[in-house]
Amino acid sequence: MFSRVLYGTAKPIVAVALHLVCRYRVNAGYSSIPDGPLIVACNHLSWIDIPLVGVAVPRRLSFMAKKEYASSRFHRNLIRSFGSFTVDRGAVDRAALRAADEALRKGFALCIFPEGTRSKAFQLIEAGVGTAYVALRHDAHILPVGVAGSENIRQMYEKKRILYRPEVTINIGEPFKLPSRDGKPTREHLAFCTDAIMRRLAGLLPEAYRGVYRDGASSQSAPAGDDAS
Repeated sequence: MFSRVLYGTAKPIVAVALHLVCRYRVNAGYSSIPDGPLIVACNHLSWIDIPLVGVAVPRRLSFMAKKEYASSRFHRNLIRSFGSFTVDRGAVDRAALRAADEALRKGFALCIFPEGTRSKAFQLIEAGVGTAYVALRHDAHILPVGVAGSENIRQMYEKKRILYRPEVTINIGEPFKLPSRDGKPTREHLAFCTDAIMRRLAGLLPEAYRGVYRDGASSQSAPAGDDAS
């Protein structure tokens, strides 16, 4: 209950604060956001992607954040206060999987950065299969979100450009579902679904940001063969 109140109160305040550090624009390319289990899959360029996506997506989000973000008690409490949680990227984190299940059960949309870390080259890097696994586990819709330009915000403090407000674009695509399989998904099926997610995401980004998913990227269609819908 506390996280619901805090999230609703903080969102408009954060939206105003973000305009002080960048000129962000949200392009909503969806016809509607479905109710029920929803995974928000986003690329990751900067820590500020978290509040940017939180403001841009109309559903209340629970973020799956890497364990390193909770290095202090303050950060751990902040993450938990907003209904989010951490994941150990170096292991099969069953506690994080249970937390993801709980967040979706409570009605949060779950935001995951499939690459697992910020891209130092500011291009998409190979994603892990965790996003696909959680989505298939809950028969969840996936909402792809592409962020471009947030990596430039760091220049405000690194180069002491106090009045510098870079342009940031947040492109939100059409929700879709992955093709399901009877029983436990195979490694090959998870790999295919992960590729489908990342190519949808790549299609929402300028070509310079697409990285390893540059070839065949499409915001509206999955790879040929086992279609996502």
